[in-house]
Amino acid sequence: MSDWTLLALAVALCLILIGIAFALVLMGPGARRGRDPRPRPERSSFRRTGAKRTPRRAGIIINPTKFDDVAAVRQELTEASRVLDWAEPLFIETTIEDPGTGQARVAIEEGVDVVCPLGGDGTIRAVAVALAGTRTPMGLLPRGTGNLLARNLDIPFGTDITEALRVACSGRNKAIDVGWLELDPVEEPATEDTGQAEEPIEGPPVDRHPFLVMAGMGLDAEIMSGTSEELKNRVGWTAYFVTGGRKLFVKRFRVRWSIDGREQPEVQARTILFGNCGTLQGGLQLLPDAAYDDGLLDAVVVAPKTILGWGSVAVRVIGRSRKDAAELIRTSGRTYTAEVDEPRPVQVDGDVIGEASRMRLTVDHQAVIVRVAGTD
Repeated sequence: MSDWTLLALAVALCLILIGIAFALVLMGPGARRGRDPRPRPERSSFRRTGAKRTPRRAGIIINPTKFDDVAAVRQELTEASRVLDWAEPLFIETTIEDPGTGQARVAIEEGVDVVCPLGGDGTIRAVAVALAGTRTPMGLLPRGTGNLLARNLDIPFGTDITEALRVACSGRNKAIDVGWLELDPVEEPATEDTGQAEEPIEGPPVDRHPFLVMAGMGLDAEIMSGTSEELKNRVGWTAYFVTGGRKLFVKRFRVRWSIDGREQPEVQARTILFGNCGTLQGGLQLLPDAAYDDGLLDAVVVAPKTILGWGSVAVRVIGRSRKDAAELIRTSGRTYTAEVDEPRPVQVDGDVIGEASRMRLTVDHQAVIVRVAGTD
């Protein structure tokens, strides 16, 4: 066998490993292999018997673009609520102008017991903005392509939304952190004249976006922006894998970054990701120290120079190695800044939100309550 043949086989193996790694990252964790055989009692069973009570009610925030027949979905969820001994839900549809935040606030004012975003990760994020800092729980009814948060919290997703509604109504409460991303944050000029008479200098409004799973700049955002809705509708999450193969060697870019105010060595990165979680499909760990409720964000800089470097990244992730190298740097902290030479696309929880040359990321500790399956 010639040297060229061996080289070709090595490159093919590396590409396979890279493909597996990207597919696993984009899929997120799957459904659990098994469940606790002991059924959880309904929350109503803990109430005193004989006491007259008002039926509980869910507020369901629907993204109508995810369904061909919204009326049929409403009917299905109304019937499922009746079976669960809940009142008919309060249904509110999202709009282009308001993807869910205002609707969630209306639901809270109406006194619902749980607010359920019914749509993709963008709808979930918008609802989370309204629920952050409140005691009203969020029940996920995932119906997007990625369903990143639902996958990581092991919440049912797919065609059977009635099972997800059951978890939303009778599951346990879990407080999770919320990450915040500011694009090109405006820095106020320093001055010693605290008594100046002039009006303060006003800059553009801060563009602040929440994320519950991951935010990033570079290859990940390139993949998201390069994947068409038509392809996602046709082949589902594997559309990202198809695009990833084309974007694999996106040009590296210089990143100047800091963690909790400490400047870090500059890196030439393919992508830089900030995560509120880190466990992937099959138990793989991209961010092994990440946890939803620890008040920290974990970051990973992926910086391979060559195909062999990509192979090293894939082997480390698939092999669950906790050791870092020049092509894979992992850290944790409460506040991050990152600056690049030219604006690049940025994504939050799988949705591209624009381009930026600077980012600032912070975290609110256990700011949102989510209903998950299982016992207390």
